[in-house]
Amino acid sequence: MRTHTRGAPTVFFISLLWPLLAPAATEVDPGGGIPFMGGNYNGHPMLYFSRGDVEELQFAATGSHREIARRIRQAGETMLEHPEEYLPPWSPAEFSARWNEVYGNNLGVLSMFCMLYPHRAGALDLAKDYMERMAAQPSWLVKDAPWDEVPLAHSLVGFATAYDFLYEYLNKGQQERFLQVIGNASRLMYEKSYVRGWGFQYLHNHQPTNCVALLTGSLVYMTQGYLQEAYLWTKQVLSIMEKSMILLQDVTDGSLYEGVAYGTYTTRSLFQYMFLVQRHFAISHFDHPWLLKHFAFLYRTILPGFQRTVAIADSNYNWFYGPESQLVFLDRYVLRNGSGNWLADLIHQNRVTDGPGQAGKGQRWCTLHTEFIWYNPGLIPKPPSDFGTSQLHHFEDWGVVTYGSALPADTNRSFLSFKSGKLGGRAIFDIVHKNKYKEWIKGWRNFNAGHEHPDQNTFTFAPNGVPFITEALYGPKYTLLNNAVLFSSVLSGSCFKPWAGQVTEACDSKWLKYKSGLAADAQGRVEAAMERQGMVFIRGEGQSAYNPELKVRNFQRNLLLLHPQLLLLVDHIHLDPDSPTRAMSAFFHNTDLPFQDTKIDGVHGAFVSHGEDKYKMFWMDDTGYSSRGMLGYWNYPRGYPSNGSNYVNVTVPLRYPHTRVAYIFFGPDVVVQSFSLRGDDQRVDIYLATEDHTYTIYLLTGEVTSKPLFAMVLLDHKKIVFEKASAVMESSPEEVEEYVNVMEDNLQHVKPVFQQMERNILGRVLNTASFRKTAERLLQFSDKKKTEEVIEKMFTMSKKQGKGKAGKRVNLGEKLSESLPDIFAQIELSEKKERQRTSKRVYEDSPEEGDADTRAFIDYADGRKNRKGGFVKGRKFKEVHMVATAGSEGLSSTASYIRLFLLLNTATFFLLLAVLLTRFQRGRSLHTQRCFYTILLIDCFILLYLYSSCSHAQC
Repeated sequence: MRTHTRGAPTVFFISLLWPLLAPAATEVDPGGGIPFMGGNYNGHPMLYFSRGDVEELQFAATGSHREIARRIRQAGETMLEHPEEYLPPWSPAEFSARWNEVYGNNLGVLSMFCMLYPHRAGALDLAKDYMERMAAQPSWLVKDAPWDEVPLAHSLVGFATAYDFLYEYLNKGQQERFLQVIGNASRLMYEKSYVRGWGFQYLHNHQPTNCVALLTGSLVYMTQGYLQEAYLWTKQVLSIMEKSMILLQDVTDGSLYEGVAYGTYTTRSLFQYMFLVQRHFAISHFDHPWLLKHFAFLYRTILPGFQRTVAIADSNYNWFYGPESQLVFLDRYVLRNGSGNWLADLIHQNRVTDGPGQAGKGQRWCTLHTEFIWYNPGLIPKPPSDFGTSQLHHFEDWGVVTYGSALPADTNRSFLSFKSGKLGGRAIFDIVHKNKYKEWIKGWRNFNAGHEHPDQNTFTFAPNGVPFITEALYGPKYTLLNNAVLFSSVLSGSCFKPWAGQVTEACDSKWLKYKSGLAADAQGRVEAAMERQGMVFIRGEGQSAYNPELKVRNFQRNLLLLHPQLLLLVDHIHLDPDSPTRAMSAFFHNTDLPFQDTKIDGVHGAFVSHGEDKYKMFWMDDTGYSSRGMLGYWNYPRGYPSNGSNYVNVTVPLRYPHTRVAYIFFGPDVVVQSFSLRGDDQRVDIYLATEDHTYTIYLLTGEVTSKPLFAMVLLDHKKIVFEKASAVMESSPEEVEEYVNVMEDNLQHVKPVFQQMERNILGRVLNTASFRKTAERLLQFSDKKKTEEVIEKMFTMSKKQGKGKAGKRVNLGEKLSESLPDIFAQIELSEKKERQRTSKRVYEDSPEEGDADTRAFIDYADGRKNRKGGFVKGRKFKEVHMVATAGSEGLSSTASYIRLFLLLNTATFFLLLAVLLTRFQRGRSLHTQRCFYTILLIDCFILLYLYSSCSHAQC
């Protein structure tokens, strides 16, 4: 028995220790490693990092972060060299005369420059002058758009960030004046959040932009002791944004319906929001299903060469903001594999510095400070595993298919995209039409699809990475300004009679129609998207995007990428017997290069010249008819970021019951020798011969086909089949379970933080001259009759504490806080009554804006009836634990004691284990060894308990 037991201790105790070690190695921090501050702040800076982190950031600027720091320094030096170009004007008329987001956007990077290089002569003076000029403005709104708070939001977030970064460099007068400016701007934003669309139109770029500005202002205001107002502002932001985060779970493909350009506008602020709510309120979104898929939205939409992106919806050539900042954020907190850092590096290396595609002057530096803060140099840049090969990707929610994205620009590195989806994307469309989330959503008024285009069944093609057929960028919302089709019609309401475009096109507005009527139900559908043996087949159905009075039964668009430089497009139009439609008119665009006319063997076409290379297109219908196209340039009216677009317009007569029109697009390395097509009720056959290959394409277009195929291609003697079994299946995610309570759970994180702030503030001013002033500030919005009585009581307690031991101040601070009335419940109650009183007036003044349920904005009911938990609709909230992580300066004494005991007990455990293994192996009785094992086992359980407590307290 003794011999058997003697070999056991090592294995036995290692097996006991393994549960302690394994979780530390495998568990992923849901907070992404962002320390939760728990309401414990040591002054400014505090938004993104603490005072103790500044020296580490300055060191990183000379080492691991030097490339990003170089860009920050370059931006700062540019502003120093040409201050007259970058400083805001003193004149309010000049400041508000035009869209002025540039001032707030540049202030963030300037303040970061000053913080990283505080000894750079003139930098701090420039930043102070910048802030003085902004503080001198009576309003940060634009004179011609007083209803739009977005410019104000840019100014507020930049100004509040600079205030936080540079606080210790400001004199007392500047600290107080600038804080007042932040308070006034935040107060205005808060009031407008109840009546403007950004307060209730979810997943739209204005919402995170304005909410993060208000959140940034409220956090700064909170740090300065204005707890009651900051509490209301914070709760309002979270009540809006947490709804958005829940609704975003329905977007299963990581996309944003407003497109890549406006998508980066949204994520610029959305990622700041995610970071800030984790740092300050322990609300983690880093395992959000949409966030896990969002890298694909940036990676799968880049054209070869890494300079342009898919320009679906209102767009420029690529990204409005970033996307380097967003990519390093994704890598650090979500991917953790180096792919985000890799793509950010590649985009930066290939940046256009002059001409079309260069970053806008007002946006180019805006995200540099967050890129610096979020960058993790420990993640070695590494491309995704499929990099280097053309991949087909279907964004099922967005209704977009891409092929050949994110490749080096080279011969046969071609890009193809196709769009046919639901208005606003599948998630939003189904939420509206299936009455999902009905506690919050009242139809289309809770969304804003204004930046979308009438672009169902549209495509782009970039053979060799050269943009041949492109989107027409940010312009009027006309169908003909997309690579789409119009039908001849006598219908009223058409923008260009006798032609009728898609029902969402707007004749007299910059924004797409979407709220009501036929437009509210518009949609397209991707029916197939597949790759077989290097060929790609895509089919879309766009009939539901057009007026049903046209009696178009089917508008089917088929794309076949036969070769990287050879694309076949076939439109199949099936008319009802009584259709009044007699012709179709297709448009094709190129924003950079003009089209030129050409004709070969009676087949009309057009081409663009790119250097010495020609990229050509030809067309023909199923009777062999080829009409000459109209070539031109469409000038956009003033007020649009883009100037216009070159186009080819091809008009074809329609026959009952169906008409097929085929178009071929090819690059300079493909020589087409012959091209013809013929068809019947079931299919259309296309014959295409090049110098190298012969293609015979059988395209089955009928609603019921004899074979379960979409298409079949004979390439020389090889057969490629696109089977219907691989068709895209329609689906829609289920509503998030108990979504109201999920949001309420996160809102419960706010109040404990503010209560901790209240305790800390009172503890700092005990027995000081500023105690009464601080107490009055805390009770600023409480019941005036009781305020004086409460302050006197607190002041008396403070004096008593002064006579006692100084070491008990913190405890008395907590007692003082408990003696206060619940100042947050008081202001919530009064604010709720005020909003109920004014909601009727809002409705009467503006019925369109006022008919939303007020509950969609904020629910001030405090679910926590006591400190142990509370109830809403019979469901208990998870308790919010107010313990900061090791990154906070204000570690609680409990966490510190746990950590101390854990360390001591760990040392004791290993000491006892060493004694057992070295001294008790021989010459000791079995009874003695068993006693020792028992002591070790008890100590092991104590160790497990302490480890669990420490992990729970994040000590």
